[in-house]
Amino acid sequence: MRIIDLEPGDHRLAAEVLPVLRELRPHLTEELFAAVYAEGHAQGLRFSAVYGDDDGCVGVAGWRVIVNTSGLRTLYVDDLVTAGVARSQGVGRALLAYLEERGRALRCRRLRLDSGTQKTAAHRFYLRERMDIRAFTFMKPLAVEEG
Repeated sequence: MRIIDLEPGDHRLAAEVLPVLRELRPHLTEELFAAVYAEGHAQGLRFSAVYGDDDGCVGVAGWRVIVNTSGLRTLYVDDLVTAGVARSQGVGRALLAYLEERGRALRCRRLRLDSGTQKTAAHRFYLRERMDIRAFTFMKPLAVEEG
């Protein structure tokens, strides 16, 4: 397995990363993904992809460094997904270890991610990886005028 970071505009984002990412974020189109990454990159968003020996892209992480009063400097994981065909083969563990190392190199005090309450298999994985459940996330949709 090898893990690489991809910059906006890299052709592999649409061709190889997006199909895996859509397993977690099915609403993403190629155009929306490109727009989100273009805007998010300026805010620190990065994408890392895991490539199997000959399976193409088998895992994806979207992440950024955030600084706030609660966590101070944190590597925040927006997206963490292993392709269905590659689950239980160590892809998620390798990607999480990579993100932890990136966090240390970037002087982050912690790694954090949010996970939907329905993702019980993912929660078992996070707990096996010695992550703690530390908070609830509350959301409220906001109406936004188009234009």
